[in-house]
Amino acid sequence: MSLHQDIELKKAVLDLAQKEKDKLLVRLISKDKMLMKQLHFQLLEDEFDLEERIEKLRKQLHQLFDMGTCQIANLPQHSNFIALSKLVKQASGLVNEHEKVTKDKTSEAEFRFYILKRVIHDFDRLFDSSYQSAAHKLHKYITGRIKHAVGKYDKLHEDFQFDYREDFQLTLHAFANTTLKSYLSEQRIELDLN
Repeated sequence: MSLHQDIELKKAVLDLAQKEKDKLLVRLISKDKMLMKQLHFQLLEDEFDLEERIEKLRKQLHQLFDMGTCQIANLPQHSNFIALSKLVKQASGLVNEHEKVTKDKTSEAEFRFYILKRVIHDFDRLFDSSYQSAAHKLHKYITGRIKHAVGKYDKLHEDFQFDYREDFQLTLHAFANTTLKSYLSEQRIELDLN
């Protein structure tokens, strides 16, 4: 039950002395790590801190994929499909946290495009035709990531769309020239970005 559903409790909390409310608030905030990160960003950071966060995440993703290319062979084998899926999930998790904390849609879209670009550039053979279930799972997952990235692209301001358009189109067309073509058409993902 949420506090909004328990009207009596909500009223009692609001009637507490300010000092008691402050103590309660601090205790509750300390139990939610994501909320702490969000509040830290909102209350204590500025646009320079945002740029630092963006640069830090850019380096993290670059290192993550560089390490991935050393550990995951670009060969259509069961272990490589699974490893690439884990790599993309880890990278996406970093971007998800960045977006939840900063709410910066432009850098979120940039990082989602970067992940897709590295996937198709570094691991193109993993998108050849395969009957392995691990390949099918990876292809479905990447198709979902593409759909998500296209949605993020569509919500960007037209100036930012212009900045990313050519690079993103090349990446999408590279995926369309693989077995993902059928997955993309099933999901009705439009590859021609205006």
